[in-house]
Amino acid sequence: MHRSLSLPRRALLAAAVLVLAACSALPDKPQRSISYDFGPGPLAPAAAVAPAAALPPITLADLDTAASRLEGTALNYRLGYEDAQALRPYAAARWTHPPLQLLRQRLRDALAEQRTVLGTLEAGNLAREGRSSEVLRISLDEFSHYFASPTSSSGLVRVRATLLALSPTGERVLGQRVFVVKRPAGTADAAGGARALASASDEVIADMVRWVNGTRR
Repeated sequence: MHRSLSLPRRALLAAAVLVLAACSALPDKPQRSISYDFGPGPLAPAAAVAPAAALPPITLADLDTAASRLEGTALNYRLGYEDAQALRPYAAARWTHPPLQLLRQRLRDALAEQRTVLGTLEAGNLAREGRSSEVLRISLDEFSHYFASPTSSSGLVRVRATLLALSPTGERVLGQRVFVVKRPAGTADAAGGARALASASDEVIADMVRWVNGTRR
């Protein structure tokens, strides 16, 4: 014969049930944000390259992040099949620095393999000494994980580059070009988008370096 629970025991049991029910209803812990960059770069020193004939020093113009639509560190995506005009940020993923800053540093390293890369102050000193140099200005017009469909996506990068000759008499435009690269993403998430965007950025940089070094002076 089972004895009935006393009133205090029944109260404790009811309270325990309520606590368990409340715990099961609590939302999951917020997911920790992950920060991405373009990766470590080459893991070994680059092989020595013979300097190209008559390539003058080059300056990467200072960044005007205030005028850029992409000055923040959000890792953005677009649903091209739904609303391509809406730029959406991943909630738990960010870049370590604004994308234009990451791209500029990687571009600087690539240019430095074949020529001297100056700061703006050094370029100004050369001009005052009557010597010429070149200035490369870049703007990042698109940098997103682009979904053509729910199962097909890519890293989309579009960069506008202007190459100028800087001399004591002023600036002269040597050329201007827009570089657009799409690289497929292996996964339809922030990690896949970050990898695809880093790969697309490296391809844009390689194309840009070839164009800069091959532009007729």
